[in-house]
Amino acid sequence: MAAESAKKSLRDQAYEELRDRIIDLRLSPGQRLVERDLATELAISRIPLREALQMLEREGLVVIVPRQGAIVAPFTVADVRDLFDVRESLEVLAARLAAERAEPADLAALREQLTAARSATARADQSAIAAANARFHSVIVEISGNPLLQSLLRPLESRVRWLFHLTKERDPGTQCDEHEALYAAIAANDPDAAAEIAYGHVRSGREPSLALSAEWSMPVIDPISATRTRQRGSNREASA
Repeated sequence: MAAESAKKSLRDQAYEELRDRIIDLRLSPGQRLVERDLATELAISRIPLREALQMLEREGLVVIVPRQGAIVAPFTVADVRDLFDVRESLEVLAARLAAERAEPADLAALREQLTAARSATARADQSAIAAANARFHSVIVEISGNPLLQSLLRPLESRVRWLFHLTKERDPGTQCDEHEALYAAIAANDPDAAAEIAYGHVRSGREPSLALSAEWSMPVIDPISATRTRQRGSNREASA
């Protein structure tokens, strides 16, 4: 049992480390993930590493090609547009429910993220800004108290965090102001206002985010061909 717990801990540590690297773009879309190199770098065996990669694949952050390898999931502007379509529906519902159900402790958790975002904005810490703003949205989903809604949005949480990092050049002050307005509606227990503000907030970020995402977008690629080509290139380099 102890060995199983240790194995799970290694898997989770690898998952969290690789997820964070993908989300903050240290690992770029389309980049090949070499198991041997990652296992050495993270000081783990390949078994927990492969389990971590499978978890990331389920979240849509990694593409695994059996017997060939894995790459960071590529994306197109259309993928970002699809994400906004979902957010405009489900995050609006989450805001409405949060306004109906928020308790003082919930509001304190939201205020904590607002404060973190303001502080990060003041010191121009782009990564911290993205993390705090993404967490603000996650807290609203938690406050909604709807397990089904939470289960639908949980697989998207990493992609939303990734989106905030991808578009971190957007005006952070504006995002903080919009979050403050949403917080006020939730604190006032006003579901209609919360839903309206949430919709407007997500909607206002759509076009700027699509424009910024175009800088990272890539053509649709065949993961099988991509991993095969890169694998052969690596072999040639290794034998040179």
